[in-house]
Amino acid sequence: MSEISDFGVIVLIVAAGVSLALLGRAITERLAIPSAALFLVAAAAASDLFPELGDALSFVTVERIGVVALIVILFDGGLDIGWRRFRAAAVPILSLGVLGTFASAALIAAAAHFVFDLTWITSGLIGAALAPTDPAVTFSVLGGREIRGRTGTILKGESGANDPVGIALMIGLIELATTEDGTFWTVVKEFSIEMAGGVAVGAVGAALLVPLMRLPLPSPALYPLRMLAAAGVVYGAATLVHGSGFLAVFVAGILLGDRPLPHRREVDGFLSSLGSLAEIAMFVALGLTIDLTELFETDAWLEGLVLATLLAFLIRPLVVGALLLPVRLDRGERLFVMWSGLKGAVPILLASLAIIGGVDDGHEIYGIVFVVVLFSVLVQGSLVPVVAEQLGVPMERQSEP
Repeated sequence: MSEISDFGVIVLIVAAGVSLALLGRAITERLAIPSAALFLVAAAAASDLFPELGDALSFVTVERIGVVALIVILFDGGLDIGWRRFRAAAVPILSLGVLGTFASAALIAAAAHFVFDLTWITSGLIGAALAPTDPAVTFSVLGGREIRGRTGTILKGESGANDPVGIALMIGLIELATTEDGTFWTVVKEFSIEMAGGVAVGAVGAALLVPLMRLPLPSPALYPLRMLAAAGVVYGAATLVHGSGFLAVFVAGILLGDRPLPHRREVDGFLSSLGSLAEIAMFVALGLTIDLTELFETDAWLEGLVLATLLAFLIRPLVVGALLLPVRLDRGERLFVMWSGLKGAVPILLASLAIIGGVDDGHEIYGIVFVVVLFSVLVQGSLVPVVAEQLGVPMERQSEP
């Protein structure tokens, strides 16, 4: 009987936590405060007040939670964009998602090395971790409103594309940092295999899934579950061939996005809700791994604030502004894309990979990335609706599913 009681306590805690998280999301939407900031800070504070919470959650567990959450978020993001919208904005999406990620990572690494005298390996890992943007954070700060037109597609597409690129780059740099005979070509080789495998599996997976998704099921409630299972299959198949599972699910989502699949409305509503829950789970899990007291006893908070300021006001505008020069956008839309490169759970997840991989200075990297992300979601994120209004970027209320 004690087993039933113990499990009942676990169910109570989890259910209460989810209920509070959903309530917190509703509150932050009314106050125009990014929900990501609330979950991240609340979880970090809770782990300081109750150390057993942080001790019960290992970095490996956090990494697994983040992987599952990203599968849902990226697949849902790909479905939302669709092939037609992606094709219309393919040039800026790919240039920002690939070239922009490399350029941002390089400039962040240079700033960390020359300003704080960190080693090139440590600086490179910080740059790779902070280069990707976060689609879930960007659009959760808009108060239930959605950006229409090419601007919204570019931001969503960039965020979906640069997450797999940043992850592959980070994995390559960790190999370089932890292998004695590792060279620059180690990073190039790892990145190339990840990208090629991800695109190939995503395209093949989408082609195979189209006829399977049209097969009738006995209940409408099963169609969203089948779509979710399909995303898991695509991710797993990509990892088996050493490709990027995240890129594979994003590509598959884009290619399936415009297909007239049965019960599409129910599928989209389910995946959107699950994606929001996955985002909450990621930020809570990542926040629990941070020791705020220890963070403020080191220089990580100061280094993080300096890098966050440079990234928001210099590096991101410089990189994005240069890459968007050949793209036909209004001045307000161009400036809005330059400002809206918000950091989220993915950079913290990448920093946790450095700790799991046994990289020197892994905990320092994790602390710096945490501060940058907190600055991004709290300061930049809070200003996104204001910036959009001032720049005349059109937004409208999201329709109910």
